[in-house]
Amino acid sequence: MGKSVSIADNDKQGHRERLRDKILSGNTDALLDYELLEYLLMVAIPRKDVKPIAKSLINKYKTLAGVVNASVDSLMEVPGVKETTAAVVKIVGITAVRMLKVDLAKKSVISSWDKLLDYCRASLAYNTEENVRVIYLDAKNCIIADEIQSKGALSQVNFYPQEVVKKAMYIGAAGVVIAHNHPSCDCKPSIEDKLVTKTLKDGLSFMDIKLIDHIIVSVRGYFSFKVNGLL
Repeated sequence: MGKSVSIADNDKQGHRERLRDKILSGNTDALLDYELLEYLLMVAIPRKDVKPIAKSLINKYKTLAGVVNASVDSLMEVPGVKETTAAVVKIVGITAVRMLKVDLAKKSVISSWDKLLDYCRASLAYNTEENVRVIYLDAKNCIIADEIQSKGALSQVNFYPQEVVKKAMYIGAAGVVIAHNHPSCDCKPSIEDKLVTKTLKDGLSFMDIKLIDHIIVSVRGYFSFKVNGLL
């Protein structure tokens, strides 16, 4: 005898096909965040109803961006999310950041400032600890190097402005942009933020390298030292 197929199985298959058809037809504006996430989860968990998991993730992180930028450990706290599922979710955030980075390549960041802000926010804003990203620019303000220089608050000893100056000299940078996140969601610079910025600016200026901006990002927005007259 052949294996029987339940009404629930048929309903689940029909639901998946409807989601697939919406995506393939380009009618994605009609899809809710949890539905986009649900279809993604189907890849990782093909034989299970993943709608409850998708809704739980959205409820926990509030937005799709919050989900794909959450840490693996945090994702796996949600019932039904294992390592493979967490990896599938994470690859979406990684891909989005990579696409933003590629879009910035070989362009003047001055003329693509909004894209630079998008990249900084996508790569930093959802981190649960402070990370400092250093972006080195050539004479045409194009990116020649981009790296996470340290993890942890700027008030801690693991951020060394002299290392940024040394790297900038070594690769022949003409300008530098630094960005870091505030997990508290308050983008207002601290006293330590201001002191580190001044120290870095002075060190770079001594070598005739310009500190273009220091950007603080969070899930709620950003703060630019340059725009606010602090550079």
